[in-house]
Amino acid sequence: MTLPDHIARRLTLPIVCAPMFLISGPELVAAARDCGFIGAFPRQNARSADQFADWLCRIRDAGQATSDIRGRHPGPLAVNIPTTLPEDEMAADLDACARHGVDIVITSVGKPDVITRLAHERGLLVHHDATSVTFAEKAIAAGVDGLNCIGAGGGGHSGTVSHLALIPRLRSMFDGTISLAGAVATGAAVRAAEVLGADLAFVGTRFAATVESRANPLQKEWIVSGDSRRLRYTAKVNGVPANWMLDSLEHHAIDIEALPDPTNRGHEHLPDDVRPWRDLWSAGQGIELIHDSPPVAELARRLAAEYRDACDAPGHRRAAAELASSERTPRDG
Repeated sequence: MTLPDHIARRLTLPIVCAPMFLISGPELVAAARDCGFIGAFPRQNARSADQFADWLCRIRDAGQATSDIRGRHPGPLAVNIPTTLPEDEMAADLDACARHGVDIVITSVGKPDVITRLAHERGLLVHHDATSVTFAEKAIAAGVDGLNCIGAGGGGHSGTVSHLALIPRLRSMFDGTISLAGAVATGAAVRAAEVLGADLAFVGTRFAATVESRANPLQKEWIVSGDSRRLRYTAKVNGVPANWMLDSLEHHAIDIEALPDPTNRGHEHLPDDVRPWRDLWSAGQGIELIHDSPPVAELARRLAAEYRDACDAPGHRRAAAELASSERTPRDG
């Protein structure tokens, strides 16, 4: 695996508490880092440069408290910064990240060449979202340090390729850090990500349904009570495919089947008082395994137990080793 040592040694589990628009705030990030996970949030969640700096200070101070009380460093910190910002705004945000102890810059839509150059100048790592081999190739060409490989079943702007194929394929062409993202809700799934060749696993919807999450209480309720039958993977909401919660659409009297096919990215076709992410919500297929909304610390203990059990699960290791080392398979006669 290819996780830098200064990141790996601060992790208890290879988990990223995913940056979720309007959901990830200082409370969720700090709680995740306190458990030894990577805590992440979107820069856009802070409504101004001053608020962004304030959040970074609050998260840093919470991490220092973790060090003082528990005698260990908190988990790493990541911030999702748009690649579409003007370069001067992008540089200002990256300067704030460098001042306040951010380790990783996460990028998604767009070409990450400029932000990668600016981040590297400030000693920051860059991990870019990729839903396909094509997007991954472009990110690798831009010089990113990691790929967030979003396979089928993710909650946000998800891909359609199975992780079973996407992760090994990208691992074969990239020696940087690889994260598996999409439908990860248990410690066993985190371990499965490693088996496939990933270094980290993004966990989103599972953390959205926690006490520290800023998700709307109704969204948390529907995550806990719902299942994947109440999700619809479509681009009709804002022009980019995502798994949208039908409960949130129906709550605003929107018939997904009646929406027009998108011609570009945007939400002008929605009612004037309805906005994606603020009023219309998404969730990953990991919703099938979410049945409560606990504090992050309690969830972390659960994830750790599930991960441990998955590592200890009996399998066919000895027989596989014998078969792999034999000159002939049983079918060869």
